[in-house]
Amino acid sequence: MSRVRIESFSVSLDGFGAGPDQSLEAPMGVGTEGLHAWAMATRTFRQMFGSDGGSTGVDDEFAQRGFRNVGAWILGRNMFGPVRGPWPDDSWRGWWGEEPPYHVPVYVLTHHPRPPLAMDGGTTFHFVTDGLAAALHAARDAAGDQDVRIGGGVATIRDALRRGLADEMHVAFSPVLLGRGENLFHDLDLPALGYEVTGHVPTAAATHVVFNRRGT
Repeated sequence: MSRVRIESFSVSLDGFGAGPDQSLEAPMGVGTEGLHAWAMATRTFRQMFGSDGGSTGVDDEFAQRGFRNVGAWILGRNMFGPVRGPWPDDSWRGWWGEEPPYHVPVYVLTHHPRPPLAMDGGTTFHFVTDGLAAALHAARDAAGDQDVRIGGGVATIRDALRRGLADEMHVAFSPVLLGRGENLFHDLDLPALGYEVTGHVPTAAATHVVFNRRGT
């Protein structure tokens, strides 16, 4: 059965999934250099960006599982790029070059229409202007029997959790403190929303915690 998953989402020990002052130079915000260090050291992520080597232990196993059986993605607009407001043109084509790492349809949440953007390797970005529920409906149709992965950012994941739309979430707690930015857990009562911890594994680079929504 198709599920909605949040995978490999890195947060600081004080709960921040993005830092302040996001920009082209600091897409995840200022001070977040160590937030994703666990992932970028894995073989899975190094191969994704054309490099050899990388770790093959528990961190890599979590990185790998995030791509298994995924038939569509949902991203908040900030995860696609730094452009704010109406699209000035179609020149911004994402952070990843001409062959993004998704290889399936990706539904980008935005308030401003834009035509679909087909990229090399099977990725097509669809820009959805009528909210998360509409994006999830389209993503489920595209994914068929496969799962839908919500890639972030923080606001999109919080919205999915608050509505009980995510069946499973893997959070990697990185050993860094940000102090400010976008906090994933602020004012979210996860037990009341039906979520419980079903697994946790520490490594030298992160502590991996898996949450599941009861009854899924």
